[in-house]
Amino acid sequence: MTKINKKIKVAVVTDDGKTVSQHFGRARYFAIFEVDDGDIINKEIRNKAGHHTFVKHDRFDNSGLHGYELHSQSKHNAIAQEIKDCNALIAGGMGYGAYEFFKSLGIDVIATDVPYAEEAVRRYVRGELIDLRERLD
Repeated sequence: MTKINKKIKVAVVTDDGKTVSQHFGRARYFAIFEVDDGDIINKEIRNKAGHHTFVKHDRFDNSGLHGYELHSQSKHNAIAQEIKDCNALIAGGMGYGAYEFFKSLGIDVIATDVPYAEEAVRRYVRGELIDLRERLD
């Protein structure tokens, strides 16, 4: 992995602004970290749409995969608007559908077991945050 030495924004799903939420869809907020030349220079909390906001949420489609059902794609589009200025997205876990959707937008998506948002961002910009795909469902 390569250290990031440019100005970027990293979105971390969170319920309290400090810890990484264990599941993208259930998190209530994004902690947005602005990073310049490897240093965190600003942090902003944004509301995040998710399972708590949408009326219908089927966990799986007919294939048994999470996040591929038709209504999930429109939900992912709505959530993407909230972080369209971000280069990366960090979560404790998420459905495969959301993971692949955000990747298709050019957002670097990482599923991690690092518990604290700021530490996860620091590891990301140093090129040390490992994408744990086994945390996807």
